Amino acid sequence: MDKPPPDITVTVLGSGTCVPSLKRGSCSVLVETGGRKWLIDSGAGTLRRLLEVGTTIAELSHVFYSHLHPDHTSDLVPLLFATKYPDGITRSEALTIVAGQGFADFFQRLKNVYGHWIELGGNMLRIIEMSTAGWDHVRLAGVDIHTAPVEHSPQSIAFRISSPGGRHLVYSGDTDMSESLVDLARGADLLICESAFPEGQKVRGHLTPAMAGDIAARAGVRRLMLTHFYPVCDQADIEGECRRTYDGPLILARDFLRMTLE
Repeated sequence: MDKPPPDITVTVLGSGTCVPSLKRGSCSVLVETGGRKWLIDSGAGTLRRLLEVGTTIAELSHVFYSHLHPDHTSDLVPLLFATKYPDGITRSEALTIVAGQGFADFFQRLKNVYGHWIELGGNMLRIIEMSTAGWDHVRLAGVDIHTAPVEHSPQSIAFRISSPGGRHLVYSGDTDMSESLVDLARGADLLICESAFPEGQKVRGHLTPAMAGDIAARAGVRRLMLTHFYPVCDQADIEGECRRTYDGPLILARDFLRMTLE
């Protein structure tokens, strides 16, 4: 008897930041659940990373944006341009973008620069804005998406993806300590949480490993994955710092890391 597919598969496309790195690309995660492929953030280099893990842009059904900073949105324009002018691979359904309030205005400003080059036409692009003032929810293709605002920028939201099989994945995006993230991540099977700077080098709007661990411990998550590492993190004991506050299963993200939630 064939083994059923995993409920959720997660592939890290970029575990780094805005700082150019041969080791880590800018932020992006590919999620596969409900028979579809969902992209979370698309920092520079994401489209190439997708091809390297065997996914074309036409296979993406939804793109989620945690906020609008360039290291999370840089490949949006190339994605739309390539979708409008494909080379033999075309979309069969509209691309849906889910982001916090303010995204539609951001997209309009991009069109002021790029014009018809990024206008898909034919109702092939759908934008859904989620609340940045409180919790929000939308159900897409049988998958429940809950969001909550987090402490980073006015448009910043975290995502909770609940699969048809009952698994729960939470993606923090960039954030400082946020009680809303603790609540959103409650009991999640996996929390993918930013941990941008080591202890003693904290920057406003970002977490340290111990802070991320505290969020995971208070939320009671089953597994914690740290990501969004600035280069200084490669010279620090990120795991040891996180263990000050969190003693559960811990993964340090790296580009092309792939895991399943079953």
